[in-house]
Amino acid sequence: MVIVVMGPAGAGKSTVGHVLADRLGWRFEDADDRHTPANVARMAAGIPLTEADRAGWLDALHGLVARAIDRRESTVLACSALKAHHRSRIAKGLHPVRFVYLKTPPGVLRERLRSRRGHFASEPLLDGQLATLEEPGDEALTVDGAADVNTIVGRIRLELGV
Repeated sequence: MVIVVMGPAGAGKSTVGHVLADRLGWRFEDADDRHTPANVARMAAGIPLTEADRAGWLDALHGLVARAIDRRESTVLACSALKAHHRSRIAKGLHPVRFVYLKTPPGVLRERLRSRRGHFASEPLLDGQLATLEEPGDEALTVDGAADVNTIVGRIRLELGV
């Protein structure tokens, strides 16, 4: 199984993903590590990515998920997956892939981003991400991203049976 922990910058995807993977004994991957240097530079400058910028990245993530499933390597992937078609492209034809949406109030996101150090996704990108975000419906488990990490991970494990 692959669990994709999704949401905008500051939602806690990497933190939750690391803890979840560690508790399950699964591999953890961060989609941020798959961005091209050009895309990282754009985001570090506060310039939102276009769909064209994201295309190769989404294809790489689909390949990562496909390999994990083929190898039966249970994996947690932290990824923004802001639009429905991003989620579809990542998981297209692959099973089992489950999405977990960390629904986090904008004020909490902003505060987290203000205190974040050493990451290219900063507060100036947030408005664009929130405008781009298409909240998932039934295709994802929605959890309160403002809750503490242990509560979030416990809910994910309970709801997904892992």
